[in-house]
Amino acid sequence: MENNIYQVYEDEIRLLEEEIKLLTEEYEDIQQESTFFSDEEILMSIKLFQREFQGESKGHEYPVDLKAQLESLERDLSFLMKFTGIQFTSHSKKTLEKSGNRTVQKHRLSGNCRSLPFQLEFQLLEMQNKENMSALITDLSVIMESGEYSDLSKLVSSTEEHGNLLLFFRSLSSYAEWYEHRRCTFLHFK
Repeated sequence: MENNIYQVYEDEIRLLEEEIKLLTEEYEDIQQESTFFSDEEILMSIKLFQREFQGESKGHEYPVDLKAQLESLERDLSFLMKFTGIQFTSHSKKTLEKSGNRTVQKHRLSGNCRSLPFQLEFQLLEMQNKENMSALITDLSVIMESGEYSDLSKLVSSTEEHGNLLLFFRSLSSYAEWYEHRRCTFLHFK
């Protein structure tokens, strides 16, 4: 009986230690993110936030042109989603490294293309020199349900090999559109 009580306490201690470890890692990530900004940038952001907060608390509305821009962007996004059939459901970004002219970020995207679900994970390496900025996709991983969509395995492996997201989305959009046509046709004959 006494051993059982000790076991419960040991389990609770172990759970608390794991929670402390996770919270420490999260804190270090936040600290790492905040070290990428200079003191001037942080102070400017704080002042901008305070001005926006004070403006909202006084009942001020956003400038008309800002609202118009937002509405225009929403219309454009809606059009692109209808046109391509691609809808992103979640996106996360984590900065892994940031130096003077080099930034490495890890991105995770998930969404649907018509009825086909997909997930992407990749690292984006951005390098800036005096004249221009270049971006390179590395460590690309495409995750799709393999059972029903086995025809896409070549596309997935080619995308992972070459890191060409534009070609992936174009091909996926075309495939998903014709997949829907085929599905409707087969339903018609059943």
